[in-house]
Amino acid sequence: MAKILIIGCGAIGSELAGILSAQGHDVAGLKRKPPLSASGAIRYVVADISSAADLADLDSDFTQAFFIVSPDERNEQSYRAVYETGLNNLLARLPETHWLMVSSTSVYGQSAGEWVDENSVAEPANITSRLIRRAEQTLLDANPANIVVRFSGIYGPGRESLLRLALQAPAIQQTPPYFTNRIHQRDCVGVLAFLLEQRLAGKTLDQCYLAGDDDPAPTWDVMTWLADRLHCPPPTIKTVDADTAMNKRCSNVRLKALGYRFRYPSYKGGYMELIAGRDG
Repeated sequence: MAKILIIGCGAIGSELAGILSAQGHDVAGLKRKPPLSASGAIRYVVADISSAADLADLDSDFTQAFFIVSPDERNEQSYRAVYETGLNNLLARLPETHWLMVSSTSVYGQSAGEWVDENSVAEPANITSRLIRRAEQTLLDANPANIVVRFSGIYGPGRESLLRLALQAPAIQQTPPYFTNRIHQRDCVGVLAFLLEQRLAGKTLDQCYLAGDDDPAPTWDVMTWLADRLHCPPPTIKTVDADTAMNKRCSNVRLKALGYRFRYPSYKGGYMELIAGRDG
């Protein structure tokens, strides 16, 4: 079994820790403020990754590490603190560890609704996405065996922004379609556990995987469908924005070819479950 460190133990990291611990792995979680009532599945290390001094006493013999961070705010300073300073501090402390980094499909700057995959150009325009892209490159340069997983828009319990938006009868671009790419939070955990399982089994893995469900869909269609299920007014048509950015469809072909099967292959199954939970 592996000695595993999970950096960033929010909803995804904590659930992943439970799964890996149940499989017999030795799992530690690094977090600035661990929960007061932590489960026995994970032992916490209290540290701020942007401080090298905080990491001085961190064990250096972890065989595997997951980098699943969330900046405090959506600004350059917060992103640099984790994706630049924090990652460099961790790599310096754990030079022999094999890494799996959670990234984002926001690293793609495509804006014409085209399909993208792991081989597509990833040159985002905004600074926060550029910092994520640089972190990917830093991690892969450190060890070609490291892996980057680019999640599309995550939804699930506690991540219900589209449901709240649908209730407001928002203005949505209809033509040309503006696509939304989604992945359920449970599939995020499933993908990470699956990739670790494949690595430990000795499978040859690629450096990068896109992780989104099978159903990239026009936002108009998604919001209209949600409004119907929520019994609220439908969206209104928004005037086409000539400066629309990051409009693409993300392909999960590589991940599925490796053998992963989505628990929620379409947003419809995932959101129906969330809506039923609200009604209950």
